[in-house]
Amino acid sequence: MTTLTHDPAHSVSAGRPRDGRGSRLAGPGLGGTSWLVWRQHRAAYWTLVAVTLLGVAVMVCLRGQMMDQLNALDSSPKKSDSLPPDFEMHTSRLFSFGSYLGYLPILVGVFLGAPLIAGDLESGTVKLVTSQSVSRLRWLTTKLAMTAGLIALSTAVLGAVFNWWWSPLRGRSDTLEWTSSVFFDGTGIMPVAYALLTFTVGVAVGMVLRRTLVSMVVTLGIVGAIGLVWDRFRLDLGNVLSVSTHNGVGSGAAPPKLPDQAVQQGQGAYFLTSSGDKLDWTTCVAQSEHTKAHTACLESKHVIGWSIDYLPVSQMHTMQWLGAGIMLAVTAAVVAFVIPWGRKRLL
Repeated sequence: MTTLTHDPAHSVSAGRPRDGRGSRLAGPGLGGTSWLVWRQHRAAYWTLVAVTLLGVAVMVCLRGQMMDQLNALDSSPKKSDSLPPDFEMHTSRLFSFGSYLGYLPILVGVFLGAPLIAGDLESGTVKLVTSQSVSRLRWLTTKLAMTAGLIALSTAVLGAVFNWWWSPLRGRSDTLEWTSSVFFDGTGIMPVAYALLTFTVGVAVGMVLRRTLVSMVVTLGIVGAIGLVWDRFRLDLGNVLSVSTHNGVGSGAAPPKLPDQAVQQGQGAYFLTSSGDKLDWTTCVAQSEHTKAHTACLESKHVIGWSIDYLPVSQMHTMQWLGAGIMLAVTAAVVAFVIPWGRKRLL
């Protein structure tokens, strides 16, 4: 529902409307079309600002509590790189809060993207505005730019503060692996790119369907599908490395040790053969009850050691930028569809 309450005869290009005494109405220092867009969506915008400020305040508070205990732990005579069991509360808080942040792109697409144009088309606001001195292109680009800018700013701030909270614990807990969607999608450039993608998808759906509720439901389904596809393929953006041993696989031969903060990929450790091939660890499992038979089976397959595939933490930022680039490219393609469509069929 639009909140436009000024006289339609007043040109929106002349600046913010005035009250009966000639004073400018309250607003965030904007004028013309920008002021109208802000006033129309001010409830959603202020909600996003409030959520951002609340999220930052909570993260700063919880990080402060975590650092107090972490500093005490690191200053103790028995300093260790691992975390004690009583530290689980802080890691659980971090993971849970990051999981909640992961819903932000979905909410942005459904509650900001889908109704942005669909609401105007359904209520007739577009006809009111474009019947004055505002072109359809100007109205559309202003709404897209203002909303996308606020989304980018909010998600960038939340992602930066969340990364600041997580940084002291990186590599010190097995439950906080960087390949988890909580940290991979919640830090760096990823929150911004992901939210902008879902936002533009919602706008496109709303523009085509022209009904707010239907657009929100359809956007939810599309954004959910995007999330499933992204979770399936995002780790494929990295270059999987291998570390191996060549001293056999017997009881005295341990699997290779992974680099610090590296995350194991695949099904686990593989058997490495003299030709460089990798065999599943279940190879010769039928003979495992008899040591000699098991050894003979492995020797017949020329097994000489272990091999483990992994992703090093050094690839995290590269993978994030590559993934963000893909998302922003799709976002640009959606915008390239929205602008021409809106110029022709916005009424």
